[in-house]
Order: sequence, then C-alpha cells, then structure tokens
Amino acid sequence: MDIKKFRSGKWLKGYKYKYFLPEKINHPFLISDPKLYGKIEKASFRLGELNSFCRIVPYIDLFIQSHVMKEAVSSSRIEGTRTNMEEAFIDENNLKPENRDDWKEVNQYVKAMNLALEQLKKLPLSNRLLRNTHKILLSNVRGKHKNPGRFRKSQNWIGGTSINEAVFIPPSHEHVEDLMSDLETFFHNREIKIPHLIKSAIAHYQFETIHPFLDGNGRIGRLLITLYLVSVGLLDKPLLYTSDYFEKNKTLYYDKLTFARERNDLIGWITFFLEAVEKTAETAINNLDEILLLKNNLMTKVIPTLGKKTKNAQKFLEILFCHPVVSARDVEKQIRLSAKASNDILRDFVRLEILKEITGNKRNRLFVFETYLRILEK
Repeated sequence: MDIKKFRSGKWLKGYKYKYFLPEKINHPFLISDPKLYGKIEKASFRLGELNSFCRIVPYIDLFIQSHVMKEAVSSSRIEGTRTNMEEAFIDENNLKPENRDDWKEVNQYVKAMNLALEQLKKLPLSNRLLRNTHKILLSNVRGKHKNPGRFRKSQNWIGGTSINEAVFIPPSHEHVEDLMSDLETFFHNREIKIPHLIKSAIAHYQFETIHPFLDGNGRIGRLLITLYLVSVGLLDKPLLYTSDYFEKNKTLYYDKLTFARERNDLIGWITFFLEAVEKTAETAINNLDEILLLKNNLMTKVIPTLGKKTKNAQKFLEILFCHPVVSARDVEKQIRLSAKASNDILRDFVRLEILKEITGNKRNRLFVFETYLRILEK
C-alpha cells in the first residue's frame, strides 16, 4: 500500500455510539512521496548522531536514569500530572500530601520503563512485554483498579466525561486481541521494507488508535517508540524520548493522530513524528554536550579545591548526575560517611555553588543540583 493511499479504517455501530475499527497494518507499505524521504534522512541523521555520541561518551549510564525521569515527567504531564523534575527526584515523604499521587504516577512510570528496557534484553518486543510493563505502570497508583497488565474487556473512550461526549471511541474490546496480534507481527515482519523510523511512527499511531488498555495507553504508547528503536538497533542506549516534544506541541500531536484516522492523513502524522525525532535527538545531543562540559569542569577544576576531601567529593558528584536532589542521609548511605562528614560535604558543595538548599529547614534539608536540572529541562 502506498502511504499516500492509506485507508485508516471504518466506524461501526456499538450500543448507542459508534466506535472506530482501524485497518490492520501488517502488510507492505510503499513510500512514493519524495518530501518524506527528506524528512526521513534528517531524522535518521540526527538519530545516528545521537547514537554515535552515546558510544564515545564515558559514563553514559550515569545520565540515563535522569533522562528516563525526564521522559516520565513529560509523558505523565501529557496525561494531566503536575510533578516537575525537581519534585520527581524528591523522596515521597518530603512532599506535600496533595502532590503525592502525581509523584507516584511519575515514579511508577520510571519503574515500568526500567522493567521494559531490562526485559527487552531477554524478550522480543511483544504484547507480553507491553502487558508486563503496563502492570508495573498502574500498580499502586490511581489506575490500579483498571486491570493492570491485561488488555481491556470493555469499551473505553478518549475525552469527555462519558462515552456520549467522547472525542474518540477506540475499537470494541472484542477486536483488541486480534489487532494487537497484528501489531506484534508488524514489529517483526522483515518483508515490510520501510525505514524503522516509519515503522515506529505507524506502530505508535496504531497502538494509540487501538487503545488496548483501560488506562495508561498514552504512556505505554510513547514508551513503545523508544523500545522499538532499541529493539531494532537504531539506539544502543535509551536516550531518545519524544514525550517532551509531544507535550510542548500537545494540540498538534493529538490533531495529527486524529487527522490520520479521520482524513487518512498518515503522511501528516509521519511528518510530525519525524520532526519530533529530529528535534528530540538534536536536543539530547546538545544537552549531553552541556552535561559533559559541566561534569568535566566540576571534576577537574572545582572539586580538586577540596584537597583531601576530593575523592569522596568526586564520588558524590557522580551520584548527583543520577539523583540531583539529595539529603544528608542520602550522602551517608551512598558514600558511607558519618553524619558530620556528610553535612560537611554538603556544606562544601553549597559553598562551591554546585548545590542549592531548597527547604530552608534546620533539619531534613534537601539540596538540588540546579545547574544540571536546568540542562535536563531545556
């Protein structure tokens, strides 16, 4: 099928409503639009540049968890949570009670992502892996009663307080298993000779259209992009997350998915998706470059001014790149220092303007690696 001649599906009658049944996607696709090739080339170049950058960066794994947290914050924010990067790294007990539900959703998303990336080393990208990830995502949070880890057995909808006010009604539940089986086969069908970025765009669109779970579809669908790119080897490390771009262009993101369904405009969605990959990869490269310069400057010029404390200070700095909000107790646990030595090193880091105290308390104080967080939030 020529992507220009894409037919998205059809509307079928349910009980007092119509639902959308998408066409299956496990079949050959043809790209005849020359403009699309230019977009593919730009996005692929940036993605390759990011991958190469990751291969030569020492200690790249230091920064991965912070990028995973950024994705969790951005993807969850699309769904309505209000947790920011600084709050996401704070221990739950140090949060205001009214902020804890949002915090739990973000941190549960981090656990789900880490599980998916770990399982991807042993399992193929599959419905089993997606269900396992979904089970963790909704465990002990607001969606815990919505069948975590299982495809839905009832109708859901997007937008509106009831199905009669819905913006979009996905396929009836009896179609979900068949459509998800088709999507899984599509992931691995080597007879489909299109670039992996295009397959990733189509897979995300199809997943969002199927909406196979009762809750958490958006977050799983956006994570699916990174999982697919890692699974096919386009990414060595999970450092490309498009949710920040989607969140900043939220209306356009939803519009492009809608136009693909309602106007058969798959090219419009793919074009937007490729721009998201290009810009996200470019931002990731620039941010990593800034982070490396920051780390090198602190390690070689600032930390050595602490004299005999330098060794412990260097260990502490590496911890900060993984967890940029800390307390004295964190320092004690991570570097195995006494309470006095932990407070001394925190005092030194504040004096050197590496850390900033954010609570104003005499006890249970929290410190933030603000320069690093500002880079991540760009």
